[in-house]
Amino acid sequence: MNFEKRLAGLVLAGCTALAMGQASAAAPTGWVTPGMKAGTEMLLWPDGPGGKNGAPGAQGETAADRPTLRVYLPTVPNPTKTGVVVAPGGGYTHLSMNKEGEDIALWLNAHGVAAFVLRYRLGPVYHHPIEIGDAHRAIRTVRERAAEYGIAADHIGMWGFSAGGHLTATAGTRYDAGEASSADPIERMSSKPDFLVLSYPVITLEAPLAHAGSRKYLLGDTPDPALVSELSAEKHVTADTPPTFLFATTDDGTVPVLNSVMFYEALVKAKVPAELHLYQHGPHGVGLAPGFPDLKGWSDLLAAWMRARGLMGQ
Repeated sequence: MNFEKRLAGLVLAGCTALAMGQASAAAPTGWVTPGMKAGTEMLLWPDGPGGKNGAPGAQGETAADRPTLRVYLPTVPNPTKTGVVVAPGGGYTHLSMNKEGEDIALWLNAHGVAAFVLRYRLGPVYHHPIEIGDAHRAIRTVRERAAEYGIAADHIGMWGFSAGGHLTATAGTRYDAGEASSADPIERMSSKPDFLVLSYPVITLEAPLAHAGSRKYLLGDTPDPALVSELSAEKHVTADTPPTFLFATTDDGTVPVLNSVMFYEALVKAKVPAELHLYQHGPHGVGLAPGFPDLKGWSDLLAAWMRARGLMGQ
């Protein structure tokens, strides 16, 4: 099923995503421009002379060693000029590129929002700080090319699921203003997202509420306790943390719901605008929850939150 038919299906179904297979995309290229096929993939760090992998810290030359963005631009107006970097989950060992990637991008597109699905590097080959470096580069890239994508440089959010939620929360609590003297215009951009959306996120890496697999694949088998604390996002919320929307379920048997609660509590204490929606029943990893009648309305709550903040049109 092509993109246009999928998008039409999303709208007819009330903008809930359809289940389908992996999107086809061209082989990653250095850059892409508006008008490309939806889901066209771009390298975050273009290859250098002779095709050598240009990604910092690369340990190989395969696709898994080359982080990318898949670009989805809406065919309907984007009056708020909003763009969202989407970080699929997968425990830092694989990525749910359909349910928590393309389906999310198409939902955003149907609401007139540009989307950029991040394929970041994973354990056990890659550990921190590679993953957050990929996320920072994604945000900087979208910000530097904002005008070309029809978005505003100050309306760039990040939406993460599960371990992708941890990466998103980390991006929202560990960022910088960019390197003004860099020869690379992308590296001059701020890596701070303007807002966060966290869906059943991993937040803490400390026991007893940590998702052990995410911690293992991000930090290795015996991480330094100081690093575990440093990457437990609930400990690093400040008044400058971006406004945040959270969704989770009490029944989640994979990532304890208190991960979301503790991050929300930290946001409230720091007086950061935040909204938390908890449902009693529902498994981990539901995405937009098209097969869960009691949950699928959560995306409507997100749309209302985004509209209230001027991040989505009516």
